[in-house]
Amino acid sequence: MLLTTTPSVEGKKIVRYCGIVAGEAILGANIVKDLFAGIRDIVGGRSATYERELQQAREIALAELSERAAQAGANAVVGIDLDYEVMGQANGMLMVSTSGTAVVVE
Repeated sequence: MLLTTTPSVEGKKIVRYCGIVAGEAILGANIVKDLFAGIRDIVGGRSATYERELQQAREIALAELSERAAQAGANAVVGIDLDYEVMGQANGMLMVSTSGTAVVVE
């Protein structure tokens, strides 16, 4: 499945639009991860734990998007938008949502 944030695929022609598709992933961070991320915030630097969580959530959301596009008969998704949200400040839930237009390209 070809995935792109651009509205078209260079060198390819969109021959059919299959509709809008979306994928979501919601992951929770546990208390230990939150503790170490909090320490990292105090001393400075990047939080590798949260970066891994973000990467995993993004991969899940894009895989779900691809699966739904394939079910719609598409071989590509164009105009992909990625959104990141923190849900429930107290419990540290992270949501990544993706959406785009499923298409058939030749």
